[in-house]
Amino acid sequence: LWAAMADTTKPGQLVLVAGATGYLGKFIVRECKSRGFRVRALARTESKLGWAREFVDDVFVGEATKPSSLTGICDGVDAVITCLGITRQTDNVTYEDVDYKANCALLSLALKAKVRRFVFVSVFKAERTEFTDMVGARERAVKELKAADGIEWVVIRPTGFFADMKEFLDMAITGRVWMLGDGSSKLNPIHGADLAAICADGIDIAPYQDIPCGGPEVLSQRDVAELAFMVTGAAPVCTPVPFWVMDWLVLPLLRLFARRTWNPLAMVTTLAKEDAIAPRFGRRRLVDFFREEMQSAQ
Repeated sequence: LWAAMADTTKPGQLVLVAGATGYLGKFIVRECKSRGFRVRALARTESKLGWAREFVDDVFVGEATKPSSLTGICDGVDAVITCLGITRQTDNVTYEDVDYKANCALLSLALKAKVRRFVFVSVFKAERTEFTDMVGARERAVKELKAADGIEWVVIRPTGFFADMKEFLDMAITGRVWMLGDGSSKLNPIHGADLAAICADGIDIAPYQDIPCGGPEVLSQRDVAELAFMVTGAAPVCTPVPFWVMDWLVLPLLRLFARRTWNPLAMVTTLAKEDAIAPRFGRRRLVDFFREEMQSAQ
């Protein structure tokens, strides 16, 4: 597994989870609580925690993009886990505002409060997609963390979330899945609950390491599409989009006129050009996630 991986969890520590209202953050909150940690969660409003609220000991109401609202957030904290970031940009905040500045503000407060450990969730193979605003901002925050004195750090680098794979299910429901290239590139996405366990491990494992991680199944784009069609019950219809169409037509236009759309699509297109397979963790399967999503939509 990773360096010095041992059962060193120390129950009773106070863990701050930033990004606690998001897909991954809610699982991290639950995982930390199940291990006996006390959990403080950053949220704009308590209601945004949803089902994860019952696993939170202390809700800190504040806005990550407004440092003045975060005074005292790290007081008494032993470890910070941040998965704070923009996944789908829908308002006026930017990747610079959230992925870089907000995470750096948390780091600054953690340093002042003498927090022992800072666990940061970034992305797998970031060097390939750092040219995008979203990964570039996040990796600049990682560099700030690694350069900081007086705090231990661990960087978690997942290949991709099951939640990201839901795009395939949504396309399958419409009757057609669009694939990048010939659909043969492989990856091993991971469920939020399995990734949360790795994040919680990051609190007490040996510090100063990057942890690349993925789920237990290695799947090609075509495999994911076929799973999605199997769950929907529709006949598979997969249409490849050549990389030259993306690189020379679609992405240049989006970069000029729809940069918010360009960022995630440029990242996905780049990653799809070769396999993105990380060490395998967890036990949850993508097909079961698809089935749960279908059931919840009914």
